[in-house]
Amino acid sequence: MKLTLEWHYHTPKHIETTFRSEELDIRLALRLAEDIEKTGRVKRLSFFDQDGSEWTKKEINKWIKQSEIGISDVVAFFDGGYDVDTKLAGIGNVVYYNQNRKDYRYRINARLEELESNNEAEYAAFYFLVQQLEQLEIRAMEVTFKGDSLVVLNQLSGEWPCYDELFNRWLDKIEEKLKELKIRPIYEPVNRKDNTEAHQLAKQALEGTPIESKLQL
Repeated sequence: MKLTLEWHYHTPKHIETTFRSEELDIRLALRLAEDIEKTGRVKRLSFFDQDGSEWTKKEINKWIKQSEIGISDVVAFFDGGYDVDTKLAGIGNVVYYNQNRKDYRYRINARLEELESNNEAEYAAFYFLVQQLEQLEIRAMEVTFKGDSLVVLNQLSGEWPCYDELFNRWLDKIEEKLKELKIRPIYEPVNRKDNTEAHQLAKQALEGTPIESKLQL
């Protein structure tokens, strides 16, 4: 990970200017910022990644911690189901990832109320999935998202427009969370057969069977 450091500098006579560094290794950028702060002439320090997103020192330290525990190769599946009669939704998530050269699978489901349709259940499943990535301390990396909902994945990728106000609210929540976690999403639609695990979890949630497990493969 490389960052660019912006130093907003001011003199004792209140002359102000901004210096911008070349791209630096994230750890070097943090050390340089800490050294600059010792001058006492820092109005503001800003860090920007290669996508132009701004980072805080807290986020940088979290990224460094994550890199030390070695999480990579994240593939995340989601599915949502809806029962018209009970007006209950079931959602299922499966996350595959590598950590310290070992492969893991994390599974979780949940039953939700107050949703209106199967499509909304799919949006809720995706949002719940992103929340699980945060719990697993997965951030600031590429994540491949897979599901059988073309509506959700194509609207998130921008391939399809969204005219529904309710769905737009879900899209905003998801995109805001992805941005907060600095996750660079790759959206990959799959057929139902290739989404069996997440589908089964959503079905079990509707049946009232909660599941959460982490397994080394």
